[in-house]
Amino acid sequence: MNVRWIVELTDEERAELRHFISGGSTQVRKVKRAQILLAADAGTRDGEIAASVAVGTSTVYRTKQRFVEGGLSRALNDEPRPGGTRKLSGKEEALLIATTCSAPPEGRARWTLDLLAGEMVRLTNHSSLSSETVRRRLAENEIKPWQKKMWCIPKVDAEFVARMEDVLDLYAEIPEPDTPVVSFDESPVQLIGETRVPIPAQPGTPARIDYEYRRNGTANLFVFVDAHNPWRHVKTTEHRTCIDFAECMRDLVDVHYPNARRIRLVLDNLSIHSASALYQAFPPDEARRILRRIEMHYVPKHASWLNMVEIEIGVLKQQCLARRIDDRATLKREIAAWQTARNAAKIGIRWRFSVQHARKKMGHAYPQPAHPALPVAA
Repeated sequence: MNVRWIVELTDEERAELRHFISGGSTQVRKVKRAQILLAADAGTRDGEIAASVAVGTSTVYRTKQRFVEGGLSRALNDEPRPGGTRKLSGKEEALLIATTCSAPPEGRARWTLDLLAGEMVRLTNHSSLSSETVRRRLAENEIKPWQKKMWCIPKVDAEFVARMEDVLDLYAEIPEPDTPVVSFDESPVQLIGETRVPIPAQPGTPARIDYEYRRNGTANLFVFVDAHNPWRHVKTTEHRTCIDFAECMRDLVDVHYPNARRIRLVLDNLSIHSASALYQAFPPDEARRILRRIEMHYVPKHASWLNMVEIEIGVLKQQCLARRIDDRATLKREIAAWQTARNAAKIGIRWRFSVQHARKKMGHAYPQPAHPALPVAA
């Protein structure tokens, strides 16, 4: 091919192209074009450039031509492509979205791409419409009709607000050694064993485990977290009964906080989380002795996120329990190691949500008071 397009770069263009090549995250075809221009500027023949950059001689020719005719930007960047015409107009796309958000046909649990394509053919003048067209339009509008999310909407009434603000005030208090605030909850764990010996990881090969596993029963974790100090404790039990809960309360009073005058305990609304559980487990004198040292504060129903210990349980599951553990002895040992290391590192929880934040974000849902606020006396 005859040399027709002569590439002569300025010092600024050479510096820009060298920087462009060393950028690291640039598209490969743009890097190759920059290499072609630098090589052509140095007087290298087209055939040699094509061999060194691993492109065809026609690519070298076109890149040089685009530079001479349009400058550096045109040589590096592709010209915009018009693409095909959209099959759905703006009104038809709005109709597709409205249809997707409506109830599916009778006898069908949800809309599928094929169902939506057929429905659009019925509602419009299109003779046919592919499911891929429907998928692209839905993706552009971030609509996924095959997905559902479940959540529980709590009733924000006076009881919800009272419990929420009570717990938030506890978290916001200045720590007092003789009146600690402890968040408490439990979490079930499945004991899962291997049916075959796992193959450990090697250089270039990830660890491999068999997809089949063996269920070895369950265990329960009772978790304590100090709201104001970097301390947590996990007790592993076989069951989750009122007797187990009562024994946890005795441990809290006699083992973990023996010198505390009163322990403010944050709990959820599980049926075993009650004073009556201690009377089922211990004689009346013993139950009364423990309860005199404990002050129970309950989070609102369907608002377990207000229980600080939920954060710690999430960390425990991610850092320690995200694997197969097949027996209770191993579970206790692994959790104890995790707990000891985390306490030694003095890792606490920084709770930022306060009563003021709650009233600002959720004030519109607060119950309307029967009497207006009274003016503050001067």
